[in-house]
Amino acid sequence: MRGCLSKAENIPYEPDLVSTSGGRTEDLGMKTIIEAAKSGKALEIVSRTAECEGVRINSLIEGLADGTIVIPANNTHDIRKPIAIGKGMTIKINANIGSSEDLESTEVELEKLKVAVAYGAHTVMDLSTGSQWKSILSRILERSPVPIGTVPLYQVFGKAMREEKDVSDVSVEEMFSAVEDHCKMGVDYLTLHCGVTRRALQLLKTQGRKLGIVSRGGSLMAEWMEKRGKENPLYEHFDRLIEILYAYDVTFSLGDGLRPGCLSDASDQAQIEELISLGELQKRSHDAGVQVMIEGPGHVQLDKIAENIRMQKSLCNNAPFYVLGPIVTDIAPGYDHITSAIGGALAGWYGADFLCYVTPAEHLRLPNVDDVKTGVISARIAAHAADIAKGINGAMESDNLMAEARSNFDWETQYKLAMDPLTARKERNEALPSDGDVCSMCGHLCALKTTRRAFEKNREKQEQ
Repeated sequence: MRGCLSKAENIPYEPDLVSTSGGRTEDLGMKTIIEAAKSGKALEIVSRTAECEGVRINSLIEGLADGTIVIPANNTHDIRKPIAIGKGMTIKINANIGSSEDLESTEVELEKLKVAVAYGAHTVMDLSTGSQWKSILSRILERSPVPIGTVPLYQVFGKAMREEKDVSDVSVEEMFSAVEDHCKMGVDYLTLHCGVTRRALQLLKTQGRKLGIVSRGGSLMAEWMEKRGKENPLYEHFDRLIEILYAYDVTFSLGDGLRPGCLSDASDQAQIEELISLGELQKRSHDAGVQVMIEGPGHVQLDKIAENIRMQKSLCNNAPFYVLGPIVTDIAPGYDHITSAIGGALAGWYGADFLCYVTPAEHLRLPNVDDVKTGVISARIAAHAADIAKGINGAMESDNLMAEARSNFDWETQYKLAMDPLTARKERNEALPSDGDVCSMCGHLCALKTTRRAFEKNREKQEQ
């Protein structure tokens, strides 16, 4: 079975095993993962990742060198469960957690982290926006065994608004200082909305949209640009971002600030223009030795998912694609973990590499701990289905073992193989039948037992 977190772990959460002190040391005379890979070498973190993923190290080196694989790993952050995202790898899952100005609790966010990791999230993003963001992020980095991502500009714009300043009052220096602060803290990958350019905004305004800009970071950057009448500094001074991320070997997650927020806005000119810019930035970053993945659209019609994936891969040099959902209908608030799992399964089959979970609370409120669990499981179902469809080596191993366990009425093995063992056991135990071998759905009319009796009778006749 491949992957560091291929199924929910029935083990205690062990934050004491994680250390953020020391980090990884420079070796092989190379500064970054990419630089080593381009020389045909592997840093220690790459060797550990290959072992964790169950893949040949040469496959990772090749993918890292050509930009089709990334390993998010800040060189100051020891990661107990490193992962590879991209070509030939199992599809990975991210869980978004984080507080808001209205609901701010370090303990709640740590519980969300614990649940997300326990149920199989491969990375976690802390999207906290309140005044306590720094202490929350510090605790998450200390306790997380998986890579951590953030959106640094949330804190900059959030601070300005708490101080009753205008978004446009934020200086360029404050933006870049925030990026460096997050890198220094040990964050492994950063979402930065570098592709929200003046040209893209003009196309958005000219063409028009039903729902405008739904990305929080994208909308804030657009407001700053419109009020200042200037280009996006993250785009205009992208080389400066490269220098900062290079120093810490942090991975770019180039954000989809102009992603569609409803089906009617999908695949419009603004979205595509942003994608073109992201492709250009991906090449510049990769050439400079910094890893990049590209974030993708949120709301997309079912029949448009394949072309969105193909377009991204073509325009962005086959860089790993990180998608939110995608959500395939706009009218299921409270059930968007399902709408996104449908879209995520197709997106993964067509080539998406990294799925950001969507919880039942999407569009309604800040997710709670139960929402985190539901979101992770839903996204993992989508990713696993896509891995099987793509023919990823070993993807169907657990499914085959499950079939054997069901045939043998081996309930303990079924629980162990389940993505959520505790729920599987609980659901069956709530209505145990008198015949302990079966479940209460069919009881004595169990199809498996009926089939076994039928075939045994047939064999008896043949033997006579």
